[in-house]
Amino acid sequence: MNEEEQQLNKVLMLFYFGYRTFTEKPDQIIEKYGIQRVHHRILYFIAQVPGITVNDLLSILEVTKQALNAPLRLLSEKNLIKMVQADYDKRYKLLYLTEQGKQLESKLSHVQREQMKTIFDSLGSNHQKAWIDVMNALAKVRPGQQQFNTQINKQRH
Repeated sequence: MNEEEQQLNKVLMLFYFGYRTFTEKPDQIIEKYGIQRVHHRILYFIAQVPGITVNDLLSILEVTKQALNAPLRLLSEKNLIKMVQADYDKRYKLLYLTEQGKQLESKLSHVQREQMKTIFDSLGSNHQKAWIDVMNALAKVRPGQQQFNTQINKQRH
């Protein structure tokens, strides 16, 4: 293994452990609610795009309808989300966070924002920009990210 491969292996290892640190506190919080990380992702994206359709959420998360059905049902049963029939077409279900869902999602995102803020504050804005550039390079090929950007742009107009 050459020096470049060794350095890249270190990057992979750091990415793995960094992700574990990033998800650890939210995982501890959601465990108390009897839900898992997949539910956290769903709550996050519904919070970002209130009234998102199930189909658009499927596209953003890049999962099948079967993979999303049970987590959505559980979140609904736990009164964290509500599904509303669209006025414009009864075939579409729009997803919203309930008050309880908003509080939980806010708590989860706050923990992660604070983690990132603490790190960026200690390292400086040039490191934050570099990190954002790396994450953008990783995410730009994802159809889910493209769909998310489309949804956000719709909301702004």
